[in-house]
Amino acid sequence: MAVFAYKALDNRATAIQGTISADNLRTARDLLRSRGLLVESVTAQAESNHRRWWPFRRHARHMAKRVAMVRELSTLLSAGIPLLDALDSQTQQHTGSFQASLLMLRDRVAAGSGLAEAMREQPAVYDALSVHMVEVGENSGTLDVVLDQLANFSERYLQLKDRVVNALFYPVVVFLLSMGVGMFLMTVVVPMLLDNLLEAGKTIPWPTRVLKGMSDFVRGHGLEILALATLAVVAFFFLLRTERGRRLWHRTLLRLPMFGTMARKQEVARMALIVSTLLRSGVVLLQSLEIAGRAMRNVVLRDALTDSQQAIQSGREIGEALEATGQFSPTVVQIFSVGQQSGKLEEMLQRLADTYDRQVATLSMRMATLLEPVLIVGLALFVGFILFATVLPILEAGNVL
Repeated sequence: MAVFAYKALDNRATAIQGTISADNLRTARDLLRSRGLLVESVTAQAESNHRRWWPFRRHARHMAKRVAMVRELSTLLSAGIPLLDALDSQTQQHTGSFQASLLMLRDRVAAGSGLAEAMREQPAVYDALSVHMVEVGENSGTLDVVLDQLANFSERYLQLKDRVVNALFYPVVVFLLSMGVGMFLMTVVVPMLLDNLLEAGKTIPWPTRVLKGMSDFVRGHGLEILALATLAVVAFFFLLRTERGRRLWHRTLLRLPMFGTMARKQEVARMALIVSTLLRSGVVLLQSLEIAGRAMRNVVLRDALTDSQQAIQSGREIGEALEATGQFSPTVVQIFSVGQQSGKLEEMLQRLADTYDRQVATLSMRMATLLEPVLIVGLALFVGFILFATVLPILEAGNVL
């Protein structure tokens, strides 16, 4: 199915916009009209639009709102409030495109559809994990419990993501500051000082000549350097758009010291938590592995989990299937094997996710701790060399040295 963006008016003459999945443009219009919407425009969302170039998907911007909505929806359902009334309450609390998404859910539920079916029509906002868990909750009559589990999972994922981002924020700021200071010194301060020395006829020592050569190169080829850097960034994102490029980058990332370990454990923790959550919700193991595989960001690990799932379907034990891929540690393999044999797989996967979450947080803090002094010392050495190369000819001219 293709994804179409639309703008329409509901029965209250309220302008709404969102996305819908359909086989073609005409089917998308018919689906919108069947909901009682007055369609203004429907356009196909090409995969080559700006969202493909930006590494964050639209649903990521809604994730915090979605977690809060799921949590409150679970609370309302637990209190005995009907689903339609609970959705109407949530619709009134939000604005913008997320409100439009909630309006679509409410209208579809009011028309007789299930919540999971309505969510499935908005893949840009609700992922496969959310849809499957809601579907299980509806079928088992425990929607409030399942929504609470989904909110717990999403909150844990956001917390882990925030910890990693916060730990690496300061080193990134220091690096960008270093680049900015370096460019300013090389293009403004250094040329001004060296021009004064040359006009005075001073003898320039070799450190100063090196500095002058660096400054002249940056000033003379600044646009080329900027264009090359921009081209490198664009080429990198273009590479990530291709299956082969993503596979190459993800395989390289997993082999990097510390970064690879953190990326692997973060993905495995997410996979373990998804499988554990789905098993607790009543989803069978094979389907849980399939959903978890689709949720994995790393292509190499996702393919490994898919291969494991196919091997299990062919009759192999889950531990053997995971070990054969060569992508999962002996600890992960052992937990799956023992957990399946003991009937406590969801509990053991929960503990694995907890352990890896803590290890990822520790690794991110350790990387930040290592990067900060390296960047600061690097900036100090760079600025110190500039000062030394600038002051040296002045000192030599005054017979101080």
